[in-house]
Amino acid sequence: MTDLTHIRDDGSAHMVDVSGKQATVRRAVAQAQLTTRADVVAAVLTGDLPKGEAIGTARIAGILAAKQTSSLIPLCHPLPLSSITVDIAGDGAVLTVVATVATTSQTGVEMEALTAASVAALTLYDMIKAVDKLAVIGEIKVLEKSGGKSGDWVRG
Repeated sequence: MTDLTHIRDDGSAHMVDVSGKQATVRRAVAQAQLTTRADVVAAVLTGDLPKGEAIGTARIAGILAAKQTSSLIPLCHPLPLSSITVDIAGDGAVLTVVATVATTSQTGVEMEALTAASVAALTLYDMIKAVDKLAVIGEIKVLEKSGGKSGDWVRG
């Protein structure tokens, strides 16, 4: 019926069997952006928000989220994550979250990086909503991945 690995011939979804795949070093980088106002970005960067220090809170939330990805996304494999970094930068009216996740495993960590970036952005939104209810989270995407059978990939 399909060449998708998560779909059986009868159309039902299942978790892919990766037991026959070789464990390799895998890494993924994902990004999420939050658009707000320049004064709000400045307050985030200086730690001057009514709810407190947003960057550290969002960083920890992103790290915790990456570790819980298989509990949130039904067909994701639980992975032994060896590294998770979440960096947050501001420019004008935009906060950019970049999450980098690594493992040595039989499947990639793109979903873990996307989850980390997304939850960090959600946490930033939660921290700033008292001063800007119109903030928008967008541009959630994988920037690059490496390792595995399909090789390395960088968004052009």
